[in-house]
This record gives sequence, C-alpha cells and structure tokens, in this order.
Amino acid sequence: MRRSPAAVTGIAILVLLAVVAVLSYLGLLPYDPIAQHPPSRFQAPSGEHLFGTDQFGRDVFSRVASGVGNSALIAVVAVAFATVVGTLGGLVSGFYRGLADGAIGGVTNVLFAFPPLLLALSLASVLDRNWFTIAVAIAIVYVPIFIRVTRGPVLSLREIEYVKAAVSTGQSRWQIMLRHVLPNITSIIVVQVALSLSWAVLTEASLSFLGLGTPPPAPSLGSMIFEARSLVFIAPWTLIAPGVVVVLLVVGLNLLGDGLRDTLDPRNRGNR
Repeated sequence: MRRSPAAVTGIAILVLLAVVAVLSYLGLLPYDPIAQHPPSRFQAPSGEHLFGTDQFGRDVFSRVASGVGNSALIAVVAVAFATVVGTLGGLVSGFYRGLADGAIGGVTNVLFAFPPLLLALSLASVLDRNWFTIAVAIAIVYVPIFIRVTRGPVLSLREIEYVKAAVSTGQSRWQIMLRHVLPNITSIIVVQVALSLSWAVLTEASLSFLGLGTPPPAPSLGSMIFEARSLVFIAPWTLIAPGVVVVLLVVGLNLLGDGLRDTLDPRNRGNR
C-alpha cells in the first residue's frame, strides 16, 4: 500500500482525524464542546479558538472534534454489524442455494427497493434516538449490499476443485464456508468495508442534518451544518469547519478503499 498514492493520502487524512477523535474521547480538547460562553460568541478563528466560536460561544474546533468521534463511532458500529450479517447471509445464500437463497434474495430485493436514505430515515424515525439505534438503522440499509457483494464470488468458489475436494472428505458445509470460501473473498469484503464506512458517514450526517441523528446536546457534524445555515453571512466558519471535515472524512475513506482495491487486486501483483 505504500506504493499507492491514494492509500497513503487516505491513511494520512484518517490518522489525523482519528487523533482528533481520540482527543475528544479522552477529554483532552481545549474546551468543553457543549459548554456555552455567551461573551465569546461569534469570535473569528484565532490562536485561542482555532475554528472560532458559534452563536452560543461554544468552541467550534472542540465541537467538530467531538462530532468526528460520534460520527466515526456510529459508522464503525453500523458497518461492523452490516459486514457480519451481510457476509453470513451472502455465504449461506451462495453456498446453500435453494430455499435459503430464495428467502435471503427476497429480503435483499425488498430492502433494495427503497432508496438508502429514505429507508434510513424511516427506521430512524420509529426507533429511540440515540447513537446505537442510529447505527442499527444505518446497518440495516447496508446489509443487502454485503449480501450481494458476497454471494457472487461464493457462487463461483463453490464450483472450484478444492471446495469439491473438501466436500468429498466429509467436511461440513459450515467448515467449508469458513475455512475455504471465506478466506478467498476477504479482500472483496475489506474493500467494501472501507467504501461502506464513507457512505455510513454521509448517511449519519444526512440524518443529523434532518434532525433524526444523535440528539442534542451531543455534537454532530450534520446538525452543526444545519444550525450554521442561518449564520453563513455572520460567522461562515461555523459552516465551513464541519463541512470541510465531513468532506475530508469521506474522501479519506474513499481513497483508502481505492488503495485497498488496487493493492488486493491479483491482476496488479506483477506491478508490485
């Protein structure tokens, strides 16, 4: 991956944002992200407040750092859940075929019939609003993607000679799937995880922008952008800071995904 400019750039961006997020979790930010200080309202970016302050005197840098941590937590939990459930569903669907394939395929088609954001909005609106339920709502949206991504390669691998040899030795189907099939589709899943993380970040920001994300006073990048709409001509830094961070987070994850795809592609082995 060191030879991939995309991967190196993506990793550098993500490491920088990860450090900021860790500082927020450890309570090492310069200011409390939810503490209000009216005398300091609408201060422009300076050495004291790197990203300035908002209409309540809250430090924008501290709020953005905390928002990155919240968005990353929700995205990681959502994609982890979707990866486990979707990969298992794709393995069973592609390897067992028959009734299992029909049932899983039917559920997948129903979920694909809804636009992802609309489905996430519907699920988030009926669940209690906290970071975990938001993560579950986003995970349900991305489960069918992992099922489809996994099922295709499994259909091909089940006909490979070493899989048939494993069947002839009396190994169970689950042993074959976990020991012989899953390791050979890991590279595909890894790339899909990186790309899904960027989509999950955007989905969480969209839900927060529409008022269905993490409830206040917890900072969220999407809700910060929503609140800053009316302040764009008074304090543009309140909109620019969270917007730029969302872009960096998504671009970093996409670059990492592209780098992983190029690195793990067998056709590129001769170029490394």
